[in-house]
Amino acid sequence: MVNQKVAQNTTTYIMTPGGDIRVQKLPILSLLVVLVSCRPAQTAKQKDAIALNELSSYGDLLQNPRVNSTQTIANDMQPPHEGAPHGVPRHYNWAFGPRVGMGNNPGKFAAMTAWGQVYVAATGNAATNTRIQIRDIKSYVLSKRDNKWHLLQSSKQVDGNAYREDFAGDISIPANVRREQDGSISVKVDKGYNYHFWCACSKATIDGDNIKGVFTTVQARLVVDNPQKPDDRAQARYLLSMGGDYWLNLTAKWDNGKTNADIGIGKFKYVKNQWQAFNMTTLSPTAIRRHPPPIQ
Repeated sequence: MVNQKVAQNTTTYIMTPGGDIRVQKLPILSLLVVLVSCRPAQTAKQKDAIALNELSSYGDLLQNPRVNSTQTIANDMQPPHEGAPHGVPRHYNWAFGPRVGMGNNPGKFAAMTAWGQVYVAATGNAATNTRIQIRDIKSYVLSKRDNKWHLLQSSKQVDGNAYREDFAGDISIPANVRREQDGSISVKVDKGYNYHFWCACSKATIDGDNIKGVFTTVQARLVVDNPQKPDDRAQARYLLSMGGDYWLNLTAKWDNGKTNADIGIGKFKYVKNQWQAFNMTTLSPTAIRRHPPPIQ
């Protein structure tokens, strides 16, 4: 595969022959972490760089049994993706890194839902006896009025379908889903279709004038499909990203983007054998430090 370059903001990314996405040159912001303390005036980007550094330095020093952390949440909105999802056109504005969509401004929309998506990596996947187990999807809104996070959705299970990787025509087929003993589900994914999932609960009503931040999260890991066959999880190359949508109302159906719009799309990260958290938030690293989202 020929290396592909895509410019996003001030940073250039390279898709390597191995299908991973790499930063070509060091962003200036990383230097600001060291130098900004000497400068009296700080821009918002400089403050975010400092916040990311402080979250990394102090937020996770204590050994915490929780799967998620404030540092993970902040990192999950920093480009680039860990790898490129197979079949996603390069001109899609989320093909190479996470980004905020409508953010904290839902406009005409009066409801929301958390969602995620699982893809085979662009280089393919050699594993044939591996599933992706998904659990504990949640959505929260940070209130402008009380500066507190409010839980809107929570479910052990997720629902979903296998959609065309480019979502063209909203075409989908039933996914290969298995119910797990803890009440969660696992799924098998192959090239051509992703697994697009959402909360196994109703959409949540929102107050569009009272949104200071949005946070969606889910946990996932690799599990063996058939225990009577060899464990090939070491060969698995699956990517998962978390997101969220605003909707016109609680009962609205998809209508070519007229009835919904995305809030944001988080970083695609490789699913591993251990439980990991996958997040999307509309908050900057500075805002996350001021208003840490609920974690588990």
